[in-house]
Amino acid sequence: MTILSCLVAVVCIVASARRLTQAVDVTALHPGVLLDALKGDDAPVVCARLREVIAADDRFDWERDLLSAFATEGPVRDALVNEQLTELDGRAQRWARIPRVCASVATSAGFLLASIALVQGLSAPSDDDAPVGTREAIVSALSALAVGIAGTAFCYAVHVRARRIVRDRLAAVDRLVVRLESVASVSRCDEVTSIV
Repeated sequence: MTILSCLVAVVCIVASARRLTQAVDVTALHPGVLLDALKGDDAPVVCARLREVIAADDRFDWERDLLSAFATEGPVRDALVNEQLTELDGRAQRWARIPRVCASVATSAGFLLASIALVQGLSAPSDDDAPVGTREAIVSALSALAVGIAGTAFCYAVHVRARRIVRDRLAAVDRLVVRLESVASVSRCDEVTSIV
């Protein structure tokens, strides 16, 4: 029963680890790094250069689409930016419930397999060494339960960490969007001034 509990815990851990990688890889470039690159007075030039550099690389599809959205004019720009923010939110929430579900499955499997091991051990025919068989049943049950609880602890830790990563990443994206809006407005002011 301990081996079955280990198998269930490993599957739950792998699924939870997949969620953690998705939380870290919500965007290819960290929004804080982009924000730092756009802090100077030459932000419009940097923004245009960033658009050129990431245009050919498929890894930066979300960043490319966001920068392209800010390069458009008129009310379409707001719709395109909101579309990219919605896309990012969908990416951020992908597999979000998996670690919680896996924690529940690991615990339930640990309890179930511990109960089965205990029932099997205690229902064995009694003989002269019955206390030894009882001890083995209890050890097997506790082992299965401990493995299930260990799997639960890992899955819950992943859930908490992934939630924090996503929250921080989305907050950085909000700051980046505010900065890109100000860069876009400065670019438009410069174009109007150059025309006049």
